[in-house]
Order: sequence, then structure tokens, then C-alpha cells
Amino acid sequence: MSIQRREFVTAMGAGALASTAGCVRFGGGNEASSGEQPGITGETLTLTTTTSTYDTGLLDEIHPDFEEMYGVSVDAIAQGTGAALKSARNGDADVVIVHARGLEDEFIRNGYGINRRSIMFNDFVIVGPESDPAGTQGMGSATEALTAIAEAETTFVSRGDNSGTHTKELNLWETAGTDPGGDWYQETGTGMGEALNNANQRAGYTLSDRGTFISQRSELDLVIHVQGPIEGGPELLANPYGIMAVNPGVHDNANYDLAMAYIGWITGPEAQTAISSYRINEEQLFFPEAVSDDPNFQQYVPEEWRNGPSGG
Repeated sequence: MSIQRREFVTAMGAGALASTAGCVRFGGGNEASSGEQPGITGETLTLTTTTSTYDTGLLDEIHPDFEEMYGVSVDAIAQGTGAALKSARNGDADVVIVHARGLEDEFIRNGYGINRRSIMFNDFVIVGPESDPAGTQGMGSATEALTAIAEAETTFVSRGDNSGTHTKELNLWETAGTDPGGDWYQETGTGMGEALNNANQRAGYTLSDRGTFISQRSELDLVIHVQGPIEGGPELLANPYGIMAVNPGVHDNANYDLAMAYIGWITGPEAQTAISSYRINEEQLFFPEAVSDDPNFQQYVPEEWRNGPSGG
């Protein structure tokens, strides 16, 4: 692991990295002790991931199984999707979990990411004070709700951090034909948890992924006003999560072997069952998507690559 990589992880507060001295990659000649995986044991996987997978406690719940299986540790660094992908572009990660397909496709097109897989999904919801000053409760359209908030000039808290949630929010404003601005529109530049707290303090609205909202709902005076597709709301609020390995052809310090072991594990039946079983206050936060009787092979490639080469 390069000095630059170690400094990055330390600066992000991810803790000390386990030493990789003497570790052997896959195919190496050294033998691991009984029950350990040759070439992996003792290594550290650096994962940059959207804040929602971290703040909900999901990764803390499922990672011990992977770490025990391979005798490794996982340093999960929670950032907005844009920042997580930037860290990976800079060579400061082995694998990324994010939730903005457009940004994921760009990451792959530019050669930084490979072997994308869908992992799971939940959805976005529009939350706000129970008094609902903009009258959005029960609206079947997210764009109509945002239009109502803008017209009433009631407080709306935006993450403003180029995260997957922020990207979705901007797409919704564009679809609504509204350019948000003014004192009522507050950009925080923070993660989802802080944005929810800010909206709570201001008695305002915000767009949240369902998982983070559920995990913090007991501490908030906010309620869901517009549901996503999990509860019969518009498909426009769907929130799929994907995983990609960092391309070792671009960053030779990327631990590709361990990244692929992790991708294989998290998309396998046991981890997918663990994701499905993870609940807070008996509510399911994420829904597995990697194991399916009807696999979606288009998950692997950017949209414009799916129809093959043009004629001529």
C-alpha cells in the first residue's frame, strides 16, 4: 500500500491499516496456516462507500462474516457517491459501493472501474415535518411535491455534496422544471444523517434514502410525505446500489484479488440473505438484487454500450 494511500485512509479516520508485510497474492507460493485463505490472510480491503450503507449499520452487521472467512479486515470509508468514486479514481480504494448509475457508468467508461454488479436496492422518500406546510402528504408524484415545496418556499435541505442522493434530487428538480434557489433552499454539503438532522432542526423537507431515514427516525420529528416504489410510490424514486472493483490496470496498488473475493461474497447467497435480514425496529432497510432467477446482464456495462457496435 502506497504512502499516499495510507495517508488518505488515516486522514479519513478509517483507523490503522493492518500490515501487509509478507502477504502473498493469489497464486503465490507461501502457505497460509490451516483454515486460512492463501494469499489473502492479513490483508486489508479499502472500500469507499456511500454514507447510507455505513450510517445504517449494515456494513458493521455483515462484514465480520467476510473478515472471518478470509482472515482479512475491511476499512469502509463513508463518503458521498461522488467523493467515493473520486477517491477510487485517485487510487485510494480497492472497491466501491455507490448508488448513482450515471456516475458509475462514467467511472467504467473512463477505465477506472471493472466488474460492476448490482447488489441491492431500496428507494428514496421525501420527508418533512408532520405539519406539512407545503401540502405534500400522499402525493403520488415526487416532482409535484417538489414543485409544491418550491411554490410555498418552505425550507428544503439539500445534501449538496454530489452524492447519489444529491444527484437524484437534482434530476427530480430538472424533471419538475424547477430551478431551486433562495433562502428556502439550503445546501449542507453533508452526509444523509446530517442532512436529516438539519431538516429536523429547520422543520424542513429533504430527500432521503429509506434506509437512513428508518435508522434515524426515532430521533427525528419528520415523517414520510412521498413514498418510493417499495410502498407503491413512483419508480422515479428507485434507489439501486452497485459495486465495482478498481481497475488494477490503472492503479497497480489496487488489491484486485481481494476486491473480487469481496464482490463474489457480497453478491453470493449468504451475504444477500444477510442483507435481506437486516432490520431496524422490524423494518427492512435494503432488498437484495444480486441473486435472481432472471439475471439482468445489462447491469455490467454502461447504457450506451448495451446495443453493441453501430452499423457501417
